[in-house]
Amino acid sequence: MNEKTLSVALRMLFAGGAALGAVLAAAPALARQDAAAPMQRVEITGSSIKRLAAQTSLPITSIRAEDFAKQGLSTAQEVLATIPMNQSGEGASQSVGEGTGGRATADLRGLGGDKTLVLLNGRRLANHPFFADSVDLNIIPVAALDRVEVLRDGASAIYGTDAIGGVINFITKRSYTGRGVTVEAFVPEGRGGGDEQRINITGGWGDLNTDGWNLLAVADYHRQSALVATDRAFSSTGVQPQHGVVQTSGTPFPANFYSDLGISGNPSFAGGCLPPGSVPSTDPGNNTCRFDYTRYIDNIPLTQQESFLGRFTKKFGPDHTANLEYMHTRSTNASKVAPPPLAGIGMMMFVTSPFYPGRGITPAVAGLTGEPLDISWRPLVTGQREQLDVSLSERILASLEGSFYGWDYNTGLTHSVGRARSAFTGGYVIDERMIEGVGAGILNPFGEQTAAGTAFLQNSLLLGRFLNAKVNSSALDFKASRDLMTMAGGPLGFAIGGEVRHDKAVYLVNRTLAGQASSSGYADAQDQRGSRTIQALFAEVNVPLIKDLEINLAGRYDHYSDVGGNFNPKVALRWQLSPRVLMRGSYNQGFRAPTLYDIYGPQTTTNTAEPWDDPVLCPNGTAVAGANPNLVCNQQQNIRSGGSLNVEPETSRTYSAGIVLEPTRALTLSADYWDILLKDQINELAEQTIFGDYQKYQSLYVYNATRTRLDYVLANTMNLGEIRTRGLDLSLLYRLPRAPWGNLTLTVDGTYVDKYDYQNERGGPFTQNAGRYADENPVFRWRHNASIAWNQAPWTMTLTNRYLSGYDDQNGVDPEFEQRVDAYSTWTLSGTYSGNKDIDVTAGIKNLFDEDPPYTNQTTRFQQGYDPRYTDPLGRTFYVRATYKF
Repeated sequence: MNEKTLSVALRMLFAGGAALGAVLAAAPALARQDAAAPMQRVEITGSSIKRLAAQTSLPITSIRAEDFAKQGLSTAQEVLATIPMNQSGEGASQSVGEGTGGRATADLRGLGGDKTLVLLNGRRLANHPFFADSVDLNIIPVAALDRVEVLRDGASAIYGTDAIGGVINFITKRSYTGRGVTVEAFVPEGRGGGDEQRINITGGWGDLNTDGWNLLAVADYHRQSALVATDRAFSSTGVQPQHGVVQTSGTPFPANFYSDLGISGNPSFAGGCLPPGSVPSTDPGNNTCRFDYTRYIDNIPLTQQESFLGRFTKKFGPDHTANLEYMHTRSTNASKVAPPPLAGIGMMMFVTSPFYPGRGITPAVAGLTGEPLDISWRPLVTGQREQLDVSLSERILASLEGSFYGWDYNTGLTHSVGRARSAFTGGYVIDERMIEGVGAGILNPFGEQTAAGTAFLQNSLLLGRFLNAKVNSSALDFKASRDLMTMAGGPLGFAIGGEVRHDKAVYLVNRTLAGQASSSGYADAQDQRGSRTIQALFAEVNVPLIKDLEINLAGRYDHYSDVGGNFNPKVALRWQLSPRVLMRGSYNQGFRAPTLYDIYGPQTTTNTAEPWDDPVLCPNGTAVAGANPNLVCNQQQNIRSGGSLNVEPETSRTYSAGIVLEPTRALTLSADYWDILLKDQINELAEQTIFGDYQKYQSLYVYNATRTRLDYVLANTMNLGEIRTRGLDLSLLYRLPRAPWGNLTLTVDGTYVDKYDYQNERGGPFTQNAGRYADENPVFRWRHNASIAWNQAPWTMTLTNRYLSGYDDQNGVDPEFEQRVDAYSTWTLSGTYSGNKDIDVTAGIKNLFDEDPPYTNQTTRFQQGYDPRYTDPLGRTFYVRATYKF
């Protein structure tokens, strides 16, 4: 940051009366503290000022780690799925066929995972190298956590970019003594697949307060087995004519052909193809087969996570504490999709082949006179395409915190590294070998292989690592706070801080390997790399105007070496009208710089999720003269995506207003209204948008020189239009008076989305998304998580309900089959016994009533019949957790 920029930033931060922003808003309950207990100054997520806990009220949802097991939550992604403002997320299921690397993400307010900031103990982690836009939740050391705090408000004024939708802060145990081993098991009821196991070991030595030091070490192992689509009736097929859905591919086994004389067909069509994998086309006059690829995919892939967290904490006198922390995680994801589609690669069969239709082995097809055939085929003998994604993350942190001349300070040096790699482990075949084998009459695309054909295929497998990616992030940060003076309403709190961070990303593609298979998606991708330096300065002031009224102001200036600078203010108001009524409100501005992947991500070409008619070569579902209908009609087309040097930052503004009521000590109610405007959204156009309006997006269609084949549609990262969303967060906490039969507590947290509209281009029309599936996903009008907890030592019982409202379906079907997706409600029941000082045991049932996911005709995801982003395909699942302390 140069001297002029620094001067401008300081003037903007501290000019009198400037509307800087702040972090203030809702707490689930009015703060209350025992008068006999010491008042401790603490730092709350979303603020840099240390204050007495009884004086603050922030828009935070907090989940204690001890409650994870009671709700059957085994991963960080599952924990966040219980937060109603977390509209959607990405997990292992989305890695199936989509190249996500198996990462898991959160998505507060439905704005995208790239606008939700994830922290570990208040500091950043390296983003997952694939897309580099969000932290992979798989790297969070769940066994080491004390709690999770979710700030339901924009926080760019405190944390900078990524914090538009909110902040999720995973907070680990601070000073822990003792040793323990915990084992967990999750077993779906009698339907195979998807079972989970976990074991972790925790050790803590030294009491920080009495010994002056503490050593914490946590090692954790978690595994979930694969669940294949055919293990569940609701997801076992893409052929569901009763719903108007026939989600299939035109590249089947046995193979379809297209002759030089314009005849298309399949020798097995007359015999009904080869059900259930291949079924006859239902298009009039079309004598080809269609492939039900849904039967050959995973609903949940095989996943495994291993993590280690070690931290040494040392006190230097009563006022200073040093920490040295190291975290290492490894996450693997082994996913399977259908055998490779071999179409449009120039795979020709000649009349000399013993497998040519009518030569004795393959049934004859009327009209063929010995002309060459262009083959569209899936070699089932080679099996499903299998891909192994491995992600590794490391972070080392050295920090110092304490008090010095009346200032509370915290400074740290962090270095984080994220690595990811992807490898073909089965099913992928070398295109040239397929062309050679069919052309030479060795391979039979129409039926069973000979011994020679099987051996040829086994020697044609493509195995090995095809993609490596790495993200480095090194940062030096500091912040300090103190009370500057005493005003009529209390102490005036002030904080100042800054950060210097350097990020670097590298994407390396093994083109020698990936280029041999068009189905890899990386056949012509290029190596990419990029780096940037970010410098930031921020300040915050909390002004108690009168006893029960305070205003909080904050502002932050960030400068990116590649995209320039941005200043973000925030202002918030907290008014304690009475001991039973709290009012609050806030306004803030935010921004998100494009990630290094948004700018430098390699160009990849993959199949679309849905089959489409080429609007030029197959208008209205009929192939033009000379075009191969097996390639241009009702077929998965190619879509090309990657980074763009022209992408610009996003900006936002958010305001909120809320009230907390505590009519009695037993009951707390809160309601918070929020309104967000996001401009210049960074994203790709959805394939549904591109293929849904050829006239508008025809510049994105890339054809070969003779315009006889669509090479791909272009869907690079770009700046789209605005997103406008608003809604209401509601919460209820009711604590029944203590009774001889125990304590009973009712908790309900819910979010209602009144509006979610977006544009696909700047200045374009708005699409309404709230309560309906639009382009790629639905936005739920209402979500809630409710629980009833009973406690009578040493027993605890918890009943939890997770609810998602229904919505209008994607409905890309005949109007007579258009439908509304039903609401989804699941219950979890658990019990815990802690009467033995050495052993705690929890047992429970997830999805108590064995509720199947509601049917949806969505075709955006590879899984069919349900939506894997929001629902659980496992069904009723029994789980047990036991901890032995020693």
